Amino acid sequence: MKIALLHDYLNQAGGAERVLLALAHLFPQAPIYTLIHDKKRLRGFENKDIRTSFLQKLPFSASKTRWYLPLMPSAVEQLDLSDYDLVISSTSALIKGVITHPQTIHVCYCHTPTRYLWSDTHKYPREINEGKLVKNFLPILLSWLRQWDQIAAQRVNHFIANSNFVAQRIKNYYNRESTVIYPPVDTENFYISPELGNYYLIISRLKPYKRVDLAIRAFNKLNIPLKIIGTGEDEKRLKKMAKHNIEFLGAVSEIEKRKYLSQCLAFINPQEEDFGITVVEAMASGRPVIAYGAGGALETILENQTGKFFPEQTWESLVDTVIKFKPQEFKPQAIKDHAEKFNTQNFYQKMSDFIAKVRP
Repeated sequence: MKIALLHDYLNQAGGAERVLLALAHLFPQAPIYTLIHDKKRLRGFENKDIRTSFLQKLPFSASKTRWYLPLMPSAVEQLDLSDYDLVISSTSALIKGVITHPQTIHVCYCHTPTRYLWSDTHKYPREINEGKLVKNFLPILLSWLRQWDQIAAQRVNHFIANSNFVAQRIKNYYNRESTVIYPPVDTENFYISPELGNYYLIISRLKPYKRVDLAIRAFNKLNIPLKIIGTGEDEKRLKKMAKHNIEFLGAVSEIEKRKYLSQCLAFINPQEEDFGITVVEAMASGRPVIAYGAGGALETILENQTGKFFPEQTWESLVDTVIKFKPQEFKPQAIKDHAEKFNTQNFYQKMSDFIAKVRP
């Protein structure tokens, strides 16, 4: 049986790319089709058979991906998958719209329905850093892409959602049922530290929807140490906001990341996550999580056992929760034990069982 893997873009490292690597481990002979691949910005795929669309050859496609939004449906539909019996797409954008042979089974692992077309469609034009002409034209383009995306979702034979939260979105936007299989987390690579630091921690891409600004406003008021790991388009603005107690560490190694996670007082999750792999990594390090009480966090965090929720997505609500938070009330080993529910082996087993049921 010939299998192909699909992914929207290979130009950034995040949870979706970790899922793709896990799928590539399950199906090592499968080539990976993607719209754009930036070898300089993304590691871990050096030995993979990567096949790109015509967008790869266009100027600045890796760094200015949104410039080519109008061409993406055409780029997706031109990918030739006619030789494959099974295709598995890992997507939060448009790659699920590929056209396959009638006898090919298409399984879509959906991280979320295309965010800028559905749940964030009204915020997206305000958040992008483009000129007035682009911002005025963008809602018209998004409307057209939304129609294409809804039609494209009907080409999928079977949907897998990365959380019950996303499964409900798939039902709302695409009117499709899905099976929930949580993403893989390498819990065995994280450890409980015998000593703690005096800081709170965020690990995130620095993009507006991640709401790191909310945490910065909160810790500016609290005047207690906050370390931020990650880079992104919002970095300059966030650094201007931050006071002296907030430290930006940029990109760090996996070894450094594990150390920071194991020694933080708590991990801060201010955004509404579809699932939240880093939240689970924090718990695998035995550390509690202070999270906005919405989205995938409600499925991964146990209130008062592995973390605390702040009820409103405001800096005031976060401040109130941090003030009342007492790290000594949480048991690191119990937190780590809970995180094992989301380990990589569980993902491998559930994906293998699912594919066995639907494969041609």
